Formats: sequence, structure tokens, C-alpha cells
Amino acid sequence: MAYSALRKELSCNICQNLYTNPVSLRCGHYFCYDCIVTGLDTQMESGRYICPECSEEHLERIPLEKNQKLSNIAENFKSLQQEKTEVLCTYCMDSSVTAVKTCLQCETSMCDKHLIAHNKTVDHVLLEPTSSLSIKKCLLHKKPWEYYCSEDSSWLCASCCVLEKHKGHQVELLEEASENKKDKLRNILKKLAPERESAKERIQSMQDEKRKVQEKADNVKERVLALFEDIKKNLEVQENNILSEIARQQEQLTRSVSDKIQQLETQMEDLSKKIDHIEKLCTMSDPLAVLQDSEPDPGDQNDDEEPTFNLDGFVISLMLHRCITDISTKTESRMKFNTEVVTDLRLEVNTAHNFVVVSDDLKTASSSKTNQNRLVAKERFTTYRQVLSIEQLSCRQHYWEVEVSDYGDWDIGVCYPSMEREGEDSCLGNNDKSWSLCMYDDQCKVHHDWEEEDLYLPSTCRKLGIYLDYEAGRLSFYQLGDPIKHLHTSTATFTEPLHAAFYVYNGAWVKILH
Repeated sequence: MAYSALRKELSCNICQNLYTNPVSLRCGHYFCYDCIVTGLDTQMESGRYICPECSEEHLERIPLEKNQKLSNIAENFKSLQQEKTEVLCTYCMDSSVTAVKTCLQCETSMCDKHLIAHNKTVDHVLLEPTSSLSIKKCLLHKKPWEYYCSEDSSWLCASCCVLEKHKGHQVELLEEASENKKDKLRNILKKLAPERESAKERIQSMQDEKRKVQEKADNVKERVLALFEDIKKNLEVQENNILSEIARQQEQLTRSVSDKIQQLETQMEDLSKKIDHIEKLCTMSDPLAVLQDSEPDPGDQNDDEEPTFNLDGFVISLMLHRCITDISTKTESRMKFNTEVVTDLRLEVNTAHNFVVVSDDLKTASSSKTNQNRLVAKERFTTYRQVLSIEQLSCRQHYWEVEVSDYGDWDIGVCYPSMEREGEDSCLGNNDKSWSLCMYDDQCKVHHDWEEEDLYLPSTCRKLGIYLDYEAGRLSFYQLGDPIKHLHTSTATFTEPLHAAFYVYNGAWVKILH
């Protein structure tokens, strides 16, 4: 009983639940903040603000005062309570009996026994057992909700219908409004069910794609690891071979040097003996003895050039070259890198703007302040400083690399030959016939059909790779550094052959690498 009494003291008189952020009115009664605010909002139209508990009336909106201590007590009580979730009979004081109905007017819940007694005395609205009666009644008039105003999207009691606020509004019974809403909801369900099924199928499809990506990545990873393992083994073998060759040459040269040293030592010993003998003769006082001694052979003049003892660097370089070439060939073969995708591009002078200089080898386009005064040609760009490649790109894969200046503005990309040659639409990316990666004012972007997307390109990056898979409709840009990084991939269905396209401005230049 003490527990029930304490719970009642800590319960809001509006929602019948434990206080949540309790606030008090001037009369001293407490309510949940959200509950009393909702109640006061309901009373705003009448201009009368009444305490739901003591009915004290105010002409101005009642100020709310928060009670932190009561809030803490309620929160602690919530954490300790072990009550069952079912609604209990209000009248069964000595035992906990589950209620079967709740009377909206009496605000009581009853078991079967007390429900029979209740129904014999009054004819009230009965609901399924609930402890939240506040949402079932009008706080202002203390009457159950019976109608629904579709214009204000609000519930009304009988008294609310006659208020000035709702006069002339389309009002319907709650049951009718509920059924009408259910009909609308059923129609929505008919549309949502197929969409959900479609989403489910797409999720399954994406999960399958995710699995395939994982399988492909695992496969490529396995092949790369196996390849590097073979490369390591091959490198070890070639390393041993080259080191063995160096050791062989070293041994051979060392032996030759040793033989030469031994030969010179013998020669030096003979010379020392002759020198000693001559020095002895030179000290003799007996002329006859000096003259009788045979004159020693002074020896051959050693005019031979000193031999050179160098390692055969050529054979070592040749071995290294063949080793690297073999590894490169095996790598390309095993990873199926098709060198045929590399396209040798040249610039078409007839398309170059008159303030674009094209190098003699047709590989470099540079922005110039000097008019080149070229002949008029229908292919020539006249508004923007652009130039196209001679080669058409279609029907297969293409790859080329470029080097760009570290100053000025530049674009690299592709376009259809039917792209405009003058006016705003003739700029790369300013139409649906071109795709480009550009650098303007030190900001890198990808550009197509007037739409831009920012990219990050380090200021130190001067070399870029462009890969075009025409049939798959993919155009990819790569940062050629250490390591190589993917920058962006554009997708499209290409309908015309493409040309590599370049734009240079403010002293910029772009060079097609061999």
C-alpha cells in the first residue's frame, strides 16, 4: 500500500504516469512539463487557464516552475519500480487483479467483478484497459474526444465543436475519421508494398554485387601475392646469379693480379741481385778484377703498359636488364596488362586556337600571348584556348599520360568532334559532349555538362594518367605518383568517336608523354 501511495504521489494527474520534467503551477500542483503545456495550449482559445487538478482559474497563462528535486525522486523511483506492465483494477485494494476495461468518465479501471457493478449503475464509455487517460479526454471540458476536425487536425469533444475556433469547420465522428484515414493508409500500403519488395530485391542485388566485389578483390589479391612471391623468388635467383658472376670475375681478376704481383716480385729480386753485384764492383780497387767480371745484363726496358683489372660491367648490366625485362614480361602476362591500350597521341594543329602554340613533335600545347595567325579552319577553336588530338578514340580501351605545368589554368579530357568551336558551349565541360579534369585558380575539378565536382590534387603532382574504356563507357583519371592514385571516374554511353582534348590558359602548358 505504501508503494502504491508513493507512486500516486509521484504521478502526473494528467497522464497518470510518473513525472517527467515536473513543473508546478501557482496553486502548488505538479504535472509533467509536456502534459501541462499541451493542456494550456488547448485552453488558449477560451482565454481561461485552469489547473487540471484544483480547477483554479487564471486570466493569463500560468507560469511554470521546474522542480529538480522532485524530478530526481521520480527518476530514482522509476529505476526501482518492479510493477507489472498490465493495468490493475482500481477497486481491488487487497490484491492485484488485472483490469478488463477502463471507464473514461470515472477514470477507473475494473476487473470483471467490478465492471458488472459499474454497468448496472451508469452507461459510460468503456475502453480497453489503459493508464493513460489524459489523451482520451479534453483537458478543458473534461469530456471524452468524440469528433475530429480535419481543417485543424485536432480532436474535439462535444463542447469544443461549439467554440468559435471550430465553427463552420468540417467535423466528423472519430470512428468515421479513423476509417477514412485507414482507407488512405491502405491505399498507401498498396503503393508501398511493391516499393518495399523492389527495395528488397535491390538490396539483395547489391549484396550479391558486394559479394562479387569481395570475391574479385580476393582473387586479384591472391594473384598479386602469388606474383610478388614469384618475383621475390626470381629476384633471389637472379641476385645469386649476378652476385656469383661478380664473385667469379673478382676471383679471376684477383688471380690475374696475384700472378702479376708474383711476376713483379721475381723481377724485383733479380734486379736487386744485379744492383748488389754492380755496387760491389763499383767499390773494388783492383782494376783487373773489375775488367775481368762480365758486364751484367741491364735487363729489358719494361715498356709494356700496365694491365687493367676491371669488372665486366656490361655483362652485369645485361644480366640486370634481362632480369627486369623477364619479370616485367611475366608480370604483364600474368596480370593481363594489355600494352595495346597505350595510345600514342598527337595534337591536331587545325583545331588549335590561335593563342595556343603546338610543338613541332605535336606533343605539347602551350598558352601564348602571341597570335599564331593560322589559316581559318572549321575545326579550329575560336573562343577558348583548346586543341584536340589527331587520333579518334573508339571501339576499345585507350590509355595516355600527360604532364601539366605547375602554373596557369588547364583542362585535360575528351570530347566529341561535334562539340561547338565558338561560344560558351565550346568550352570543355560546358556541354554534354565533353568530359574533363581541370585546374582553375589552383582548384581541381571534374567538369561535364556545366556540372562540377571538387577533387584534391596535390600541388606537387605534375603527371596524370587517363584511361578510356569506350565500350564500357568509363573515363578515369589517375594521379601518377608513388603510389598511383585514382582521382575520378566518369560514366556515360558514348555515341560518337572521341578525341583527347586540352585547354591551356595564363601561360599553362600540357605535354603528352611518350
